[in-house]
Amino acid sequence: MSEEIGRQLREAAEHHHPDRATIVALVEHRAAGPALRHRAPTIARSGRRVALAALATAGILATGGLAVAGIVSGPPPSPAATPPAATSPAAPSPVDSPTPSTPSTATGPAPSATAGGPRPSPPAVGRIQNGPLWTEGSVDAHSTVYWSQGNLVLGAAQPLTSLTVELRIAQTGGVRDTGNWRTLPADDFAVTVQESGGSLVYRWVLKPGRTVPAGQHEFAAQFNHAPGVRVAAGDGYRVDARAAGGSITLRGGFASAR
Repeated sequence: MSEEIGRQLREAAEHHHPDRATIVALVEHRAAGPALRHRAPTIARSGRRVALAALATAGILATGGLAVAGIVSGPPPSPAATPPAATSPAAPSPVDSPTPSTPSTATGPAPSATAGGPRPSPPAVGRIQNGPLWTEGSVDAHSTVYWSQGNLVLGAAQPLTSLTVELRIAQTGGVRDTGNWRTLPADDFAVTVQESGGSLVYRWVLKPGRTVPAGQHEFAAQFNHAPGVRVAAGDGYRVDARAAGGSITLRGGFASAR
C-alpha cells in the first residue's frame, strides 16, 4: 500500500503546475504572521515556566517548612552568656593608726648649779617666822607708776645683839635710789645703797655695841622706775640676826600693794 501511495504522489507531482501568484501570496502570508505561528509555543513555554516556578516554589516552601520545623522542634537557643557582675573591691580593712607615743621626759642629770650657786627659788611672800623673829615684805600702797617703795616689817620677840637687813630691788628699767628710812635710830646703823647683780641693794647693818629692842620695826627702800605699773616679783630681802638663842636668818619677797 505504501508503494501505491508513493506512485500516486509522483504522478500528481508530474502533472502539477505551481501557481506563482498563490505561492507568493502564501509566502507573504507566512511572513506577516510569525507571531501567530509562535504564540502557541510561547504560551506553552510560559506554561512550562509557570509549572517549573510552581515546583520550585513548592520546593522552597517545603525546604523552608522543614527548616522552620527544625528550628521549632530543636532545642531553644542557649541564652547569651551573661557577663559576670562587676564585683566591687572589698573595702580595705581599717589599719590601726599608730597611737602617738607620749614623748618621754628626759631623765638626764639635773642642770648644774650656776657659778654663783644653785638658782634661788622665787621668794615667798607674806609673814615668815623663824624662832623669836618674823618678817613680812610688801609694796607700799602709795607707790605710783613712776615711783615705788618696798617695805619690810621686822618683829622680834627678844632683843637682837646683831642685825643686818638687806632689800634687793630688781633693775626692771629706770630703777634709781631716791631714799630710805627705818623706825630704829639712824645713828645705830650703817647704811649703804649700791648696784649689784642686776639689783639695787639697800643694806642696814647694826653697829657694834648697839642693841635692837624687842618689838616691831620697819625698814623702807624708795626708788624711781620706768613709767608703768612695776612688778615686784624679782624683788626680795634677807635678814640675819642674833638673839639669846643663837643666829637667825629669814628670806622673803614683797607682796603687791592691796
